[in-house]
Amino acid sequence: MIKNNNESSIPPKKKKGGEFKIDPIIQHLAVLIAGGAIGVFGGMYVNKIKKEKETEKAKDEATIIIEEGKKAAEAIKREKLIEAKDEIFKERSKLEKERDERRNEIQRSERRIQQKEENLDRKLDSIEKREKGLVSKEQEIAKRKEQVVSLENKRLEELERIAQMSLEEAKDVILKKAESELKQELAIRVKNMEEQIKETADLKSRRIISSAIQKWASEQVVESTVSVVPLPNDEMKGRIIGREGRNIRMLESLTGVDLIIDDTPEAVVLSCFDPIRREIARLALEKLIIDARIHPARIEEMVEKAKKEMESRIWQEGEQAVFEAGVTGLHPELIKVLGKLKFRTSYGQNVLAHSLEVSFLAGTIAQEIGADVQIARRAGLLHDIGKVINMEVEGPHAVLGAKYAEKYNESPDVVHAIMAHHEDEEQRTIEAVLIQTCDAISAARPGARRESLEAYVKRLEKLEKVANNFEGVEKSYAIQAGREIRIIVKPEFVDDTKSVLLARDIVKQIEEELEYPGQIKVTVIRETRAVDYAK
Repeated sequence: MIKNNNESSIPPKKKKGGEFKIDPIIQHLAVLIAGGAIGVFGGMYVNKIKKEKETEKAKDEATIIIEEGKKAAEAIKREKLIEAKDEIFKERSKLEKERDERRNEIQRSERRIQQKEENLDRKLDSIEKREKGLVSKEQEIAKRKEQVVSLENKRLEELERIAQMSLEEAKDVILKKAESELKQELAIRVKNMEEQIKETADLKSRRIISSAIQKWASEQVVESTVSVVPLPNDEMKGRIIGREGRNIRMLESLTGVDLIIDDTPEAVVLSCFDPIRREIARLALEKLIIDARIHPARIEEMVEKAKKEMESRIWQEGEQAVFEAGVTGLHPELIKVLGKLKFRTSYGQNVLAHSLEVSFLAGTIAQEIGADVQIARRAGLLHDIGKVINMEVEGPHAVLGAKYAEKYNESPDVVHAIMAHHEDEEQRTIEAVLIQTCDAISAARPGARRESLEAYVKRLEKLEKVANNFEGVEKSYAIQAGREIRIIVKPEFVDDTKSVLLARDIVKQIEEELEYPGQIKVTVIRETRAVDYAK
């Protein structure tokens, strides 16, 4: 049976005779609770007493430990005091010892100083004695000098009386005689030395130049201003010309080259003074012949392909030239210009081959004479780059090439050598002289250029004849292989102002009458001499 939670679990007190009677279980519980309380309080009291005893005991022990600690601290203190006193005693003994040693050292130093002072005193006494002796000797010497001067003056007076001339006049006579003899002897020696140096220099220069030339194998002249393109058959000529000549006109307008289609069997001649254009036209025409589809659109396409191929070839030729010359660090634009020199000729001589030849010769000779080999090689390779530039800009190719090299950070020595190789600037370095020399060697060797000796001489004679025809010209000289003419005028007929006008007139006459490569420098020289004769 489940009880209600609200009902008490304690049994009710029973009533008997009107009185309540306590249940025995409750009594026992009350007794147990009272006994437990007494036990708890008794235990707490006993624990309290026990803790108080333990506290007193701990206090006693702590007091004992403190006393023992104080005694131990006193003992340690006494020991440390003893040790400190011992250490102080030792330090004091050490300091006293050092003090004694220093005192002894000071005493020794004082004794040495005293000895030195005594020695110095003795030396000073000795010096004073010597000074007194020197003073007396100096006085005696001064007296003797006066006597010697007096005797010398008397002797000179006697000599002047006998010779009947003064001392200055006698000196002049002796010096003039000695000067005359020395001049004559010096002139003889200088002449002998000049002859000896000239002979040695000639032999050595010939040996060096011949050795350099022998080490370089050059090609003969084969280039020209025309290119011949072979055809598979004569029918191809008609296809190249096209209907009403539209194909050939398109090709000529795109390339700037003249196509000559004549009676020559199975061949087309390309004529142009610009070798790069001529080469582009040749490549384009060969591609068209192979393709066999020849019409204006195809021609334009093939010309563009030929131009790209030409640019690549120019770069390859420039890199190959730089590699063969052993030159490093060139700007890409300079390499490109060198590649264009492959398709440029001068009197039939390939300019790139000529530049490589000059570079090799200059480097070889520079090594022999102790000049800068790298500058010589570099300047030799770049000395004619102006020949590509002057096709677009007017001016001397040496000047244009020097400015172009300077623009792309070439060294001042290289720029100067390029500028001076045709004397457009006065040569200041040995490398500049080398470039001019090697340029002349490369151009003058047999087979280098197509122009014959007879044609060369006639061109120079014609150049001189043009200058000699002007009034007031005394003599003219064509130099630098006809690149310059120097004109000497009569000063009584041509003054400084007329010299400038004369140079301009001669330049105009040359441009009208002569055909020549590059440019010609005209220099008018006017000299005034004052001549008189002593009778």
